[in-house]
Amino acid sequence: MEQRTATRRRPAAGAIVRSGRPPRALAGEVDKRILDAAEKVFLERGFEGASVDEIADVARAGKPTIYARFPGKEALFAAVMARKVRETTSSFETIVPMGATIEERLASIAVAILRKVLVADTVGLIRATVAEARRFPDLAASVPRMGRERGTEAVAQLLGELAESDKLPAFAADRRRDTARHFIELILLPMLIRALFGEHPTALCAEIGPHVARTVAFFLAACRHGGVG
Repeated sequence: MEQRTATRRRPAAGAIVRSGRPPRALAGEVDKRILDAAEKVFLERGFEGASVDEIADVARAGKPTIYARFPGKEALFAAVMARKVRETTSSFETIVPMGATIEERLASIAVAILRKVLVADTVGLIRATVAEARRFPDLAASVPRMGRERGTEAVAQLLGELAESDKLPAFAADRRRDTARHFIELILLPMLIRALFGEHPTALCAEIGPHVARTVAFFLAACRHGGVG
C-alpha cells in the first residue's frame, strides 16, 4: 500500500501574506469590548476615578489599541454616552402602544419609556455626565440634546399612529414634534430627576403606574384645550 506523507502547505512563491489591521468585523468586536469595559469602569469609578489603564485591563486590550480609537478619556466617555443614548432611544422605536382608547395607548407608551430609562446603568451614566458638566460643558450639553432629538422623533412617530390623534390639533403633523417633546418631558423628567438625586430606580418603578395615570390625564386635557404645542 502506498504510504502518504502529510506535508504542511506553504505559501506559493510570490504569494502575499496579509497582516496589519484586523477585518472590519473583528475591529467592531474590539470597539464593543472597549466600550463595554469603559462603561463598567465609569459606572464603578465615575469619570474622575476611572483610568485608561483599568479600562484596558477590563477590556483585555492594550492602551495603544484604545488610543488608536479614542484620543483620551473624555472621548472614550463621550463614546460610551453616545452609545447609551442610541441604544435607549432606538428602543423607543420598538414600543407597541396597547389599549382600546387614546388614554390607554398613551399610558402604555409612557410606561415603556420609563421602564427603558429608569435602569441603574443608564441613570448612573447620566449622573456621571452631570457631575462633569462644569469641566466638559460641551459633552454635558450634547448628551441630553442627542437624547431629546432622537427620543422626540421616535415618540412623534408613535403619536401620529394613534387612533383618534387626527381629532387633536396638537397631534397634527406640523405640531407633532413639539407635542412629543412635551409628552416626554412631562412623563420622564420628574422621575429621572428623583433617580439622579439618589432614589433607587427599582423603587421608582413601583410608582410608574400612578405617575403615568396622572400625567397622561393632564397631558390629554391640555391637548384637548389647545394648551400643548
